[in-house]
Amino acid sequence: MAPDAGEQAPEAAARPVAKADQKPATKPATKPATKPATRPARPAQSADAGRPARPASGARSKPSGPAPSGAGRASRTEPVRQARKPAPAPAQAPRPVQGAHARPASDGAAPAPEGVRLSKVMAERGICSRREADEFIERGWVFVDGKRVSELGIRIDPDARIDLAPEATRTQRQRVTILLHKPVGYVSGQPEPGYAPAVSLIGADNQFDRDTAQRFHPSQLKNLAPAGRLDIDSTGLLVLTQDGRVARQLIGDDSKVEKEYLVRVEGALQPDGLALLNHGLELDGVTLRPAKVEWINDDQLRFQLREGRKRQIRRMCELVGLKVVGLKRVRIGKVKLGDLPLGQWRYLREDESF
Repeated sequence: MAPDAGEQAPEAAARPVAKADQKPATKPATKPATKPATRPARPAQSADAGRPARPASGARSKPSGPAPSGAGRASRTEPVRQARKPAPAPAQAPRPVQGAHARPASDGAAPAPEGVRLSKVMAERGICSRREADEFIERGWVFVDGKRVSELGIRIDPDARIDLAPEATRTQRQRVTILLHKPVGYVSGQPEPGYAPAVSLIGADNQFDRDTAQRFHPSQLKNLAPAGRLDIDSTGLLVLTQDGRVARQLIGDDSKVEKEYLVRVEGALQPDGLALLNHGLELDGVTLRPAKVEWINDDQLRFQLREGRKRQIRRMCELVGLKVVGLKRVRIGKVKLGDLPLGQWRYLREDESF
């Protein structure tokens, strides 16, 4: 019996085939197409393919029954992907050859430069400071074995002959060295908050030898620096200089210039204290050089040292039971403080040397 006009016949793939010559019921002509025209519906596969056909509408339909045992899977026409070749391993650096033919690593190193820097040789010979040497070299005022040198950093034979041009000699003569009687309360080096530097006392008003020596000029303050320290609570002779040769002579690592101090103390000196002050003490783990220390009255000692470490005399006295209450430096090398008044200064004379 034919179905009513309002019912739809089930699809052919969902009902088993009764007879070989029986045709499946046709779909109503009014059913709209469910698949876009751009993608045609796949035809239903046979039962031998083992997989039910997909309906045109995209909804899945139930298979009509189990697939025959000998049925295989439907074949798909998919592009065959080729296996990627593995990336080549990075090339390894060749290993050094072992054995008699291997070269030592030092063969390729640059050879050490020969000779000694010219500025260092000039400073060691006392010609000038290293800073001044670089200045003279740049100006072409230095001759090595008769040849003019104007290249910084050049190395020479340490025994080579070195001469200065007349311009360099005149420049050195124009550089001044000043002797100051520093009062308590002035710092010898870098200024500290609340305290004035000793160089601030250098001026025309404080010049002690204004009637016999050259007149002071403000240009002489340029590069004028203390050659050695004197504590803020100490007084006495302080040297300030523009001459690198003087600075090296007084404060160089190899300086042997002796300095003399008068030191007023209080307290009880331990039994071997005087011997230890002369030699045997150390500061900050470093043994001090031998000194000359002696009593000059009941509460005053004379110190003669060849080094000038920070607060050295005060710390030495503390190690043997004494406290310093007054310290005055009266001599540096062969130059004495003499009658120079407190707070005044004078030039180092041409007939004086440390």
